[in-house]
Amino acid sequence: MTGIVDELTWRGLIAQSTDEQALRKALADGPVTFYCGFDPTAASLHVGHLVQALTLGRLQQAGHRPLALVGGATGYIGDPRPTAERTLNDPETIAQWTSRLRAQIERYLSFEGENAAVMVNNLDWTASLSAIEFLRDVGKHFRVNKMLTKDSVAQRLESEQGISYTEFSYQLLQAMDFLQLYRSYGCTLQTGGSDQWGNLTAGLDLLHRVEPEAEVHALATPLMTKADGTKFGKSETGTVWLDPEMTTPYAFYQFWLNTDDRDVSRYMRILSLKPREELEAMEEVTRERPHVRTAQRALAEELTSLVHGADQCAAVIAASQALFGQGELQALDEATLAAAASELPHAKVRELGLITDLFAEVGLVASRSAARRTVKEGGAYVNNEKVTAEDAVATADQLLHGRWLILRRGKKNLAAIEVTGS
Repeated sequence: MTGIVDELTWRGLIAQSTDEQALRKALADGPVTFYCGFDPTAASLHVGHLVQALTLGRLQQAGHRPLALVGGATGYIGDPRPTAERTLNDPETIAQWTSRLRAQIERYLSFEGENAAVMVNNLDWTASLSAIEFLRDVGKHFRVNKMLTKDSVAQRLESEQGISYTEFSYQLLQAMDFLQLYRSYGCTLQTGGSDQWGNLTAGLDLLHRVEPEAEVHALATPLMTKADGTKFGKSETGTVWLDPEMTTPYAFYQFWLNTDDRDVSRYMRILSLKPREELEAMEEVTRERPHVRTAQRALAEELTSLVHGADQCAAVIAASQALFGQGELQALDEATLAAAASELPHAKVRELGLITDLFAEVGLVASRSAARRTVKEGGAYVNNEKVTAEDAVATADQLLHGRWLILRRGKKNLAAIEVTGS
């Protein structure tokens, strides 16, 4: 257990902590019971949450006891966003999302052994709490002038919309969670993203006031960003979710495969479960031969297997290879093929016709005459079969799963045609 702080530091997982030496000693003397909270403000976690989920797992692997909190109560409000109020969801939706998030988080923890993980829900200790009790027992210990300095609050106060009392009170609810978990489980460490630092320290402040003998700590991981300045976890089609119905395993794999060379080593350290020596060797390969994209492939395969399972990972790798002529498109199952096709430039048609027309329709070439030149030069493919005649017509028996054609110009330019029939 003595090396976990050094491990987290090397991986770039410590953005802030209350007292690193005290935290280092507590973890070395361990085991420490610690927690991280996840609010059900959406139907799924996204890739940004992986940092927290995997950090829970790393600390557990080091011998410490994780409490994974899904905020059935705080999900009613939601942590204040920098720009605008959240939309409040109904209780049934929150309950459904709470169950979905719990199932996702459980993949990264062990619920056996001396330091078995525990799933908790803050609705269990807030549902019966009256407003008077909350204001008297929790609100009494907070100073409004200090609450106003929290980043999430300060940003909203400067906006046109301001902040409601409901969202302003969020930090009190999260602070109460830490107090409750300290009393019920002996929890002395809270982890979270650096954007949660104000809420993390609010919990420490409350504990110091009502449990002055408690030795408690907070640790914040950095928010992951991209080298080009765009938000981590965003693709061209939106947020990359962990739920396969919201982001397909194929799209998930492609997100990591397309990681910028400037980012991949940092992402590997933060997210990969591979040992330090293996990651450092991969970083060296990336520096010397970035075009091979060894690290990107390794990261995509590891995280897709971790989140979606080895079978799904194998299916999307097979699809990726088949699209570029390194496998049989006909062997792909319908769901995987549809997911892969949806990530390509694609067009819907009611009926098939000249292949050159389809190339132009989907934008693989600028015009029908350009499509004919592509065929003449030997660079046009349908389902990996070379098109040899400029007047070739696509036929129904070529459709994959009765629906798709995969078009390719040259070695790398892909598109999909979907026949709708109506």
